Amino acid sequence: MSEEQKRLLEQQLWAIADLLRGKMNADEYKNYVLGFIFLKYLSEKQEIYADNLLKQENLKYADLYYI
Repeated sequence: MSEEQKRLLEQQLWAIADLLRGKMNADEYKNYVLGFIFLKYLSEKQEIYADNLLKQENLKYADLYYI
């Protein structure tokens, strides 16, 4: 990815973040974003843990579904 493409991507991401934030103060918005990042972290750790438990049965957590 060229430097120009990176710059354009960064501009687009900031524009999307501003649009999502709306009239909310940036300090308040960061609390929501940090929460989502933490939830994503927990989700990934849960998947890794479950995959390790299911390894002996040749299953993956992502292949399971709930009824």
